[in-house]
Amino acid sequence: MSRRRRVYEGKAKVLYEGPEPGTLVQHFKDDTTAFDATKREVIDGKGVLNNRISEYIFTKLNEIGVPTHFIRALNMREQLIREVEIIPVEVVVRNVAAGSLSKKLGIDEGTVLPRSIIEFYYKNDELHDPMVSEEHITAFGWATPQEIDDMMALALRINDFLTGLFLGIGIRLVDFKVEFGRLYEGEMVRVVLADEISPDCCRLWDTRTNDKLDKDRFRRDMGGLVEAYQEVARRLGVLVETEPKRRGPTLVK
Repeated sequence: MSRRRRVYEGKAKVLYEGPEPGTLVQHFKDDTTAFDATKREVIDGKGVLNNRISEYIFTKLNEIGVPTHFIRALNMREQLIREVEIIPVEVVVRNVAAGSLSKKLGIDEGTVLPRSIIEFYYKNDELHDPMVSEEHITAFGWATPQEIDDMMALALRINDFLTGLFLGIGIRLVDFKVEFGRLYEGEMVRVVLADEISPDCCRLWDTRTNDKLDKDRFRRDMGGLVEAYQEVARRLGVLVETEPKRRGPTLVK
């Protein structure tokens, strides 16, 4: 097997040079981190589940016309993506109060928000990804006003789609984080969805029991993270019989 050139390695993924110019291979690791990687663990099988779930969601988003970097799945842990210039701004969409929003504003976790709220965070681990405003983003040149408009419009469209998708399988989309990149096509540049969408970057609660089916199980030492991710994958229909089974989808409270 030929040795692949590593382009970038993050906390949960590795990017390798792709087979064609302008492409990359995105490899999902089993590494699990929280609190700016101060809490870290390798959880067997997590990368496979995130890859399969993200692949499924990105495929569906491509089908409804949301521009993404995703091209196709390669194997159980990897996908072929378009090379983009990542915009250093994380976009968070909140539908229900949870996490930092509840702590900062004193809102009970689980409170349905009056409307979906969009927040921006500067993507910088050393600074702990601080929350920023549109003024910060444009003043420091991280994105243009038009790019901000594009990211907000796409984030809300993704939210509408994901809310319906998850509700149909008995899951409430509490909030989620997405990243965007600039895709260069000749003289044209457009903003596209990048990175991943998985239980690592979404808060997902069972609509009947409010069981957490996301990375909060790791953040809060609840256990059962892989089982929760398996449950999401099973409901989405992306688990196949050939995949190794652990203890099943039963959640550990």
